[in-house]
Amino acid sequence: MNVILKDQALSTIDAELTALFLNEEALESSEHKSLLKKSGFKASQDNFTILHESGLVVCGVENYGSTALRSAAATVIKNVKKYNYSSLKLQQYYLKNVAALVEGFVMGAYSFEMYKSEKSENPLEELLFANDDFNGEDVDFAALQKAFDDALVTSTATNFARELVNMTPQDMTPEVMAETAETLANTNGLECEILDEKALEFENMNAMLAVGRASVNKPRLIHLAYKPENALKRVSLVGKGLTYDSGGLSLKPATSMVTMKMDKAGACAVLGMMKAVSELKLPIEVHGFIGAAENMVDGSSYKPDDVLTARNGKTIEVRNTDAEGRLVLADVLAYAQDTVDADYIFDYATLTGACMVALGPYTTGMMGHSNHLKHNIMKATAHSGELVGSLPFNDHLKKLIKSDVADICNIGSKPYGGAITAALFLDHFITDEMKSKWMHFDIAGPAYTESPWDVYGHGATGAGVRMTVKFLESLSVEKK
Repeated sequence: MNVILKDQALSTIDAELTALFLNEEALESSEHKSLLKKSGFKASQDNFTILHESGLVVCGVENYGSTALRSAAATVIKNVKKYNYSSLKLQQYYLKNVAALVEGFVMGAYSFEMYKSEKSENPLEELLFANDDFNGEDVDFAALQKAFDDALVTSTATNFARELVNMTPQDMTPEVMAETAETLANTNGLECEILDEKALEFENMNAMLAVGRASVNKPRLIHLAYKPENALKRVSLVGKGLTYDSGGLSLKPATSMVTMKMDKAGACAVLGMMKAVSELKLPIEVHGFIGAAENMVDGSSYKPDDVLTARNGKTIEVRNTDAEGRLVLADVLAYAQDTVDADYIFDYATLTGACMVALGPYTTGMMGHSNHLKHNIMKATAHSGELVGSLPFNDHLKKLIKSDVADICNIGSKPYGGAITAALFLDHFITDEMKSKWMHFDIAGPAYTESPWDVYGHGATGAGVRMTVKFLESLSVEKK
């Protein structure tokens, strides 16, 4: 499906279908009011109808804000794909909502069918955006073009991340993830370095190696770099890349293993971010670090009661081998700080079910020391289409990950505040200089869904990509 912005008014664009978004007020003043009401249409959020004789697809919205329009656009594209129309056109709904509409259509159209013997057909070949606004006001076309192009890049990068997360464990191994990163680097002009098992041993990445040593698919550390000239800031992004997680010797229940291909969502999000920033040509130097490993079981498995020495010299008592993502991140965070002197370092991980207990399945948990940085992130990501909630650190929870035999335990001694204690574990691998510049994002809830919501169908969501791109964009604006 080609998504195109035309420097033409809606009335001059030739298309088989026209999309309308109507709230209750707009429905009452619509020229199609009588016919729509006869069809049973109500202007409630995501209520959809199609008037074949008039060539109209109509979707209800609660208001003309970005959240409502994004969801409605996804509803439209999911329904129109069922018919045999080849083209659809629509007007703008305020300049500020261009990105939301593009995201709704592009991300709503995505479906994962790599393993289907018969692929579904999408007869819709063209989605055409007009240059005029639904309320008759003029739109600055240069600003419209930039907003449209940027949203298309970010939406496509998010779908790229979704595709990688959805790939099965036998097809997306640590080695294949490294090859995927190399391909992205070659395509997008990025620098790329891959550390194999021997290189990881040389770099003293003992916690990461312990997690991956029972698998026939050996771990890889991936470092991608986007280095524009005269960069205004330097940012490191770290992703958890467990291409599969059986739980290790602390074996997961069978039902909990079914979706564990999604445990690489943090890593895939970082790949999506690197794709987006390089195509947007942001004036920000960005480094992507990924710890790719499989947590499996054989005679060489690391065990509860083991004590691991991480790259930075901290010793870790293993009490549960299913708390493996934080072990991988511990080494990768240390390596990233040793390698790059960054202004900010963020990590992304499907780390804890506890984060879903705290915030629900739709919201990313944000944890770190700097309230100022949290505020800036929340401000920048407010209209990104992603939900972010802050969870607070406190000294009392630190006691739960103390160890009698090592510096730190990999799980808490009590089953409370699990998302926060996991982040406090990672804090042991952040240098004092970087503590105010670090933020941890637990994407366990929103990274993968088995029930459609918002713009998402079944499967991966690409959580983290859009909100991070928004923050990186804000750094360039803030500096200017």
